Amino acid sequence: MAGWNFADVWEVIADQIPEASAQVHGERHIPWAEFDRRANGVAAALLNGGATEQDKVAQYLYNGPEYIQSLYGAFKAGLVPINTNYRYQDDELVYLWDNADCQAVVFHGTFTPTIERIRDRVPRVETWLWVDDGDGLCPEWATPYEAAATSHDDERVVAPWGRSGEHIMMTYTGGTTGMPKGVMWRQDDLFQALVGQINPLYRGRDADPEMVRDQVKQAGPVGMPACPLMHGTGLYTQLIILSMGGSSVTLTSRRFDVDEMFDTIEREGVNQIAIVGDAFGKPMVRALDDHPDRWNLASLFMVASSGVMFSEPVKQALLEQLPSLLIVDAFSSTEALGMGQSISSAASAAGTAQFTLGENTIVVTEDGRRVEPGSGEIGRVAVGGYQPIGYYKDEAKTAATFLEFEGKRYSCPGDYAMVEADGSLTLLGRGSVVINTGGEKVFPEEVEEALKTHPGVRDAVAVGVPDEKFGEVVAAVVEPSGEAPAAADALIAHVRARLAAYKAPKHVFTIDTIGRAPNGKVDYKRLKAYAADARTG
Repeated sequence: MAGWNFADVWEVIADQIPEASAQVHGERHIPWAEFDRRANGVAAALLNGGATEQDKVAQYLYNGPEYIQSLYGAFKAGLVPINTNYRYQDDELVYLWDNADCQAVVFHGTFTPTIERIRDRVPRVETWLWVDDGDGLCPEWATPYEAAATSHDDERVVAPWGRSGEHIMMTYTGGTTGMPKGVMWRQDDLFQALVGQINPLYRGRDADPEMVRDQVKQAGPVGMPACPLMHGTGLYTQLIILSMGGSSVTLTSRRFDVDEMFDTIEREGVNQIAIVGDAFGKPMVRALDDHPDRWNLASLFMVASSGVMFSEPVKQALLEQLPSLLIVDAFSSTEALGMGQSISSAASAAGTAQFTLGENTIVVTEDGRRVEPGSGEIGRVAVGGYQPIGYYKDEAKTAATFLEFEGKRYSCPGDYAMVEADGSLTLLGRGSVVINTGGEKVFPEEVEEALKTHPGVRDAVAVGVPDEKFGEVVAAVVEPSGEAPAAADALIAHVRARLAAYKAPKHVFTIDTIGRAPNGKVDYKRLKAYAADARTG
């Protein structure tokens, strides 16, 4: 092994535990030997389609076995998987696949009409693998995925250029405050950042198949990405699970169905689930409150969340229903893994946006100093250690995000925080959506969390709207929890009782739904425009 490469690791695991489950989707149980075989078929199809070393392969897929199988196939062939947001419209897809220089796309059949509209706009794509989801027939310009996946025997596929830990895994991130950008991870770095965090024996060690054989002698944990695999939280947790010899259980519903999730956890003995904060946590609490004796969830010992705020009241409510649970709220982003985490259990629940600093994490002021604990200063969070090599085809963003500080390289994606006297981190939010009102910085997440503690608010977003006196003032876009929206004055007073007066919204606008993406994130640009229009209208 020349550096840790996921395909090399997974092939060793397939040899070790061939009959153990690698993937579960509804009634489909795919053992490791079949998982490996199907990835061989995909790898061969991609190579036969003309792919060359480090060509890009897009996964335009909902959750399901084909997602990670095709990713595994790309790894085997020395290619680069590219996540694709299945909510994107025509122009967004064209931008993504063109920016990524995609040579192949694996797609669910339901997306065929969309692709047919844009296929002539992405001429670099030569191979299309169609995944049958019962929605129409395979178009003549595509190859059925199943035919590719079952076309190969047990012989392992290795491209003429071989495999390497230098080979890239690329995850596109962003798009709510700017154009999506591809975060480039060397597989060796990503493996050590993810798997090495769980099993320190891998950290700082040269890749060694014997080490994998020694660590995986029987089936590992059972994981479930309740959130989409197209986002880092869902996918990266499954890379860890599979690299431990575990199995990845995906849900069949294409919208979050909390009943299906709990049914599946009980049926498959799921040990760990990946969610994204309150967007998943609140429905889980409601279902458990409504049906306290319906599910036996004794197998579930960990809930992992990342990417959005996970509020302390929701954590507490989950722990009341499932007291043996461990809730790990990770403060991470695609380009900065391990910035911090909070761990909640029945014995000790962490507060909202309160994190223990990661071992390689610091907070840096705008003028280039470390934020001292208890100083009250605000700075940008920066994480050292294993990091991406940068953004694909974007030297300016790479230079702005990856900084040299005190002789070390840090990833600094734009999250602002304070360091408390005890060394813990209080996260304030992403600088790209900060509101500047009369010279004071207001971080939307802080206002949003205060608003969401009001019983009349199901969800809320804080944005800045133009103001002659202050430049910008805070406006709240609120999704009511009942038929009658709470009065604007009452919501403003509610926030003022919890935060400084300048952070309280000056305007409140209601909306039917905030419209969060499947990963729990919001489109601040869209909601900022909504608030501005509502104010002038």
